[in-house]
Amino acid sequence: MSLQTDQLVSALEWRYATKMFDASQKIPADVWLALEQALVLTPTSYGLQPYKFLIVNDPAKRAALLSHSWNQKQVVDASHFVVFTARTEMKEADVDRFIKRVAEVRKLPVESMASYRRVMIGDVVHGPRGKVAHEWAARQVYIALGNLMTAAAMVGVDSCPMEGLVPAEYDKILGLENGGYTTVVACALGYRAANCKYAGLAKVRYETKEVIQYI
Repeated sequence: MSLQTDQLVSALEWRYATKMFDASQKIPADVWLALEQALVLTPTSYGLQPYKFLIVNDPAKRAALLSHSWNQKQVVDASHFVVFTARTEMKEADVDRFIKRVAEVRKLPVESMASYRRVMIGDVVHGPRGKVAHEWAARQVYIALGNLMTAAAMVGVDSCPMEGLVPAEYDKILGLENGGYTTVVACALGYRAANCKYAGLAKVRYETKEVIQYI
């Protein structure tokens, strides 16, 4: 399970926000399945996974999204295009669905998690986070986005996170309106085009001492 530290740093140095994808290159099925699992295995608060990831394969849908994405060609040229959506609100039914899943996977009686259920409902449904449920869920989305991009870099797949989009228009095109989820961000994945001018640029970051502090 171990990974050499130089391999990790090298992969993160290699990745960049790819602006030009080679539309002819597709991510192999086995590689994509691994990246899907990086999304599924992302940690979330309470484990509730208050999001859904839409893999947009339909060329017509992608073309429709393009004009609502600042005409960024990654939307149509990338091998895979993922739209990250977050719950608009949390309900007791959402917590009960999760409790049922825990009971199923861990072979536990639902009743044994009654206190845990009360804690979650008291927080994300009726409590402080329940009042900002979508913002809370959106923060979970960004954990998944980071997880996906790091995993992609580790297997040699390029990625580009995209906040330059119009969520309301995405929701219309993807049929999300009034469905309990709304668009937050997207990510294009695939392989960089040979003539992508950004690929060879030095990565610019502040020095470590300026962003990391030991206390």
